[in-house]
Amino acid sequence: MGKPETGVRARTKRAILAAAAMTLARDRAATLADIAAAAEVGRSTVQRYFAEREDLVKAVTEDSLRVLGEATEEAGIGRGEPGEAMRRLVAAMLSVAERVLYLYGDAEILDSIGGVDQDDEGSRAVRALIERGQADGTFDAGADPWWIESVLWSLVYSACDAVSRGRMPRHGAAATVIRTLEQGISGGGRR
Repeated sequence: MGKPETGVRARTKRAILAAAAMTLARDRAATLADIAAAAEVGRSTVQRYFAEREDLVKAVTEDSLRVLGEATEEAGIGRGEPGEAMRRLVAAMLSVAERVLYLYGDAEILDSIGGVDQDDEGSRAVRALIERGQADGTFDAGADPWWIESVLWSLVYSACDAVSRGRMPRHGAAATVIRTLEQGISGGGRR
């Protein structure tokens, strides 16, 4: 493996990947020219980094998983009261909404990352949070942790989509998801 990219080259690549995630989340048929315009670079620049569209899609998928993983890690869901940790997680997921829409808005991309049943470090951390919340009565102990995680992802995705379509203000998305999630999975013992 070569040395990590730095400076202008790294910033340009990050800009292309971010623009590609945003553009492809909105239009799966977007061209390299569309992505280049969103990244504010020329099409030839995109092609210097990613010779084929498939190379770009693969890189955007990997980068989006990395970005989502970093956001989840930064939320620190392993510490503190489970309800508060869940609120931090929701805010973190919504902070990378374009990446969520990209990863979960296309069945082919979703299948390529293992679907909603993926068993990566981030998913295990979310399930551990859910189980911790079930143990202390914050979340419904009668619900399967997988179900609560599925509901969480469904609500987050729906909010990301609603914001992208102008149906919900970005600043209100986290509160809406959290309110819906808390009222739907409350164990009844604490609020």
